[in-house]
Amino acid sequence: MTSEALTLAQLAALAGVSVATVSKVVNGRSEVGSETRALVEGLIQEHGFRRQRRRIRPAGLIEVVFHELAGDYPIEVVKGVQSVAGRHGLSVVISELGGRHVPGHQWIEGVLSRRPAGVITVFSGPTEEQRIRLDTREIPLVVLDPAGDPGRGVPSVGATNWSGGLDATRHLLELGHRRIATITGAEWALSSRARLDGYRAALDAAGVPVDPDLIRQGTFQITDGIFHTRRLMELRDPPSAIFAANDGQAIGVYHAAHELGLRIPTDLSVVGFDDMPAWRWAIPPLTTVRQPLVEMGATAATMLVALAEDEPLMQRRVELGTELVIRGSTAPFRARNNRQAESE
Repeated sequence: MTSEALTLAQLAALAGVSVATVSKVVNGRSEVGSETRALVEGLIQEHGFRRQRRRIRPAGLIEVVFHELAGDYPIEVVKGVQSVAGRHGLSVVISELGGRHVPGHQWIEGVLSRRPAGVITVFSGPTEEQRIRLDTREIPLVVLDPAGDPGRGVPSVGATNWSGGLDATRHLLELGHRRIATITGAEWALSSRARLDGYRAALDAAGVPVDPDLIRQGTFQITDGIFHTRRLMELRDPPSAIFAANDGQAIGVYHAAHELGLRIPTDLSVVGFDDMPAWRWAIPPLTTVRQPLVEMGATAATMLVALAEDEPLMQRRVELGTELVIRGSTAPFRARNNRQAESE
């Protein structure tokens, strides 16, 4: 970028178009051809655009975009966003991508027409082209719990997923378990890979070989827990404990264990991840890794407000700490023959 950003007229001269056309691109209007838009946006990225410092409007909006509205996860995030938005006189608008993790064309057009103070994408993220269009329109973006690379320079908020996976597995090891299975989240998700790496690190530190048969690929769904627990317990040497990549999968483990006549934690210890309020009432209450979703939402909103007011961020990548919460679903390892004898 040059030392001095350009004006509308200077950008128009470089692009060989009218000032009105550049203004339409800057303001996100749709009546500009795709090639012309790309040319102007490329020049803005290269040279910058001289804008006046602005303050967010009291009646502005924060748009929170979820890949899917299901379970307690989005509720916890919105609680955190709302706590910050309310203090700044901002409203919160929620949209969903129908299970997709990359927004489509209609989404970006809708955002540009609504002109929110900023956008928070959760477990999803815009394409590079969409990020450029948001930036051109001066709509700041923060990615929360990024599913993939949020993009160079894009602010993001996450949790210490690797440490969470490490703590969950270490807890089971300390209870004497050695056959510890894990049901992962989606393979492409950063959080899932980090939790799996933490699991592997804990086993390695304890001198316990990683058995590929005990690592089962899931997608963060309850059905993952049901399906994979059934298959795991069919192994010649089945696990005595399962670490699930989220609480939903852990509840799936509970369902499968009930089907198979296994008692939790006597026959099978279970650890989840997230600490969703509803699963605290499971029988027995679920041992899990608390992911601070409310705090993550509040942090993302705080960063967004700062960006909207043209204030510098102290950090562009924030990771909040996870915490192991021990409840009734984990117990010391008991040899299988002792468990069988007791049941007989």
